[in-house]
Formats: sequence, structure tokens, C-alpha cells
Amino acid sequence: MPSIPTTRLRLAGIIIFLVLLIDQVVKFWVKTTMYLGEEHRVFGHWFYIHFTENYGMAFGLEFGGMAGKFLLSAFRILACIAIGWYIVHLARHRAHPGLMVCFALIFAGAVGNIIDSAFYGMIFNDSTDGIARFLPPDGGYAGFLQGRVVDMLYFPLVSGRFPDWLPIWGGETFLFFRPVFNIADASISIGVILYILFQKRFHEGDHAQKTETDAPAATDASSGLS
Repeated sequence: MPSIPTTRLRLAGIIIFLVLLIDQVVKFWVKTTMYLGEEHRVFGHWFYIHFTENYGMAFGLEFGGMAGKFLLSAFRILACIAIGWYIVHLARHRAHPGLMVCFALIFAGAVGNIIDSAFYGMIFNDSTDGIARFLPPDGGYAGFLQGRVVDMLYFPLVSGRFPDWLPIWGGETFLFFRPVFNIADASISIGVILYILFQKRFHEGDHAQKTETDAPAATDASSGLS
């Protein structure tokens, strides 16, 4: 079995640590200083810190009530285990550093939202009653894996009205970008987008690297036979 290059694992570890640190610091700050629905304008009318929570998937999407919540949490945990194993696999086979970055971002984002789901209901009281407290004396608002994910990044970049002649949506108003999300969601999205855009380059680099690694071994073997 190939050894694991520590440089590649260190790169992935640093990315995962930084994403989780920033994600959780921002969420703690929002949760303990803002009431649900409160917002602060950051840049003009196109970037707000807007506190909201959701039970479900990324970007405020929801999935099947409490049963769906458990299934989603279980899926996230299994996905994190699989991605974590794959990161080690990539490091062991000396994959392109770009691949390590992509999957480290995806892994960190998934873990960031799992932390909310698994523990926030146990360590915070309900934000619907006002600004939440960390480790309240009366306990949290929900049990293990029943916590709500904290979202706060809101970019209402473009708003307008669809033309009347447009089928289905004609005459309706639109807003882009409507969903409110968090650092973990952004990390997952950036990792996926980078992989889609550069996967050919990443895998070409892997092929070239493997060819260079195998060449000396082949030369040694042929010289041993001569």
C-alpha cells in the first residue's frame, strides 16, 4: 500500500480547519448576537447579514420533516466518512493538489453543517424567543441531530419582473440570489464548481505524475533483467 504524503494531507487539513473555524465563529456570533430575522446591511443593497435557520439542506431547502431530518443527517455523516476516506486515498496516490483542495472544501462544508444539526439544538435555546444563549440553564431547544442550521449570507443582487409574454412566470417578480446560506454551503459550492471547471487539468496532472513515477521503476526492472 502506498505511503501517505504528509504535505498533501497537511494541505487538506489546513483548509478543513480554516473553513470550519470561520464557519463556526460566524455562526456563533450570529446566533448569540442577533434575533431571528434580523439583518445588517454590509454593502449597499446587494449584501446583507440576515439571520435565518433551516431544518434541511443547503441554501435553506428543507427535506421531509423530522424523519427527513434524521435521514438527511445520516446521509451527511455517511457522505463525510466517504469523502474523508477519499481525501486519504487521493493523498496516498499523490493526486493533484487541486483535487485535494476541492474535496477538502466539500468535506469541511459538510462537516460544518453537521455540527449545527447535531449539536446546536443541545447547546442553544430557541432563537424564536429572542437572542439565543450558549449553554442555557434550562437546556437547548432540541435533541441530538435535531438542531437547525444557521444561515446568514444574503445576496439580493438583481430584482425585477418577468415579461408578461413569458410562459408560466410571466408578470411575476423575481429576485436573484434569493436563498440565504452560510460559509459551509459556500465551501461546498466552491469545491464542486472548482472540480467541474478544472477536473480535466487535475486528472491530466495525475496521469503525468503517475507516468513519471512508474518510469524509474520500469527502467530499474529492465536493467535488472539485462
